[in-house]
Amino acid sequence: MTQLADLTPTQNTAVSPITISEKGAERAIAAIAGSGKENAGVRLFVKSGGCSGYQYGMAIDDRQLDGDTVVYDRGVKLVVDPMSLPLVKGGEIDFIENMMGGGFTVNNPNATSGCGCGHSFRTDGAAAQEGEGSGGCASH
Repeated sequence: MTQLADLTPTQNTAVSPITISEKGAERAIAAIAGSGKENAGVRLFVKSGGCSGYQYGMAIDDRQLDGDTVVYDRGVKLVVDPMSLPLVKGGEIDFIENMMGGGFTVNNPNATSGCGCGHSFRTDGAAAQEGEGSGGCASH
């Protein structure tokens, strides 16, 4: 398991495998506090699916599994499993609000394309699975 110290705004965040924006941290801290789980953090994971090949997932999780990378940024514990890390490395978790509501999003430098919903993406060399790409964003 890898652990990094808490990042301050003046530090170079390029060394961190994942970061969280100020707005994302505010919302994550509130969600963690409301979860009732001690020592919980935000688990970011990637799974096959969505309309572009991969799909993001996030959960409030108090577990730390073997091989997880744990980063503390802006007072939030961020956890990424070893299979997901290469797909989101260098990314930032953010929270956006728009006319349709709001939600967490991932600003991912590894994504070479994505769909309009912002919940699925593709990286270089990642072929879409059979049947993907035709269902549109409403298929989530």
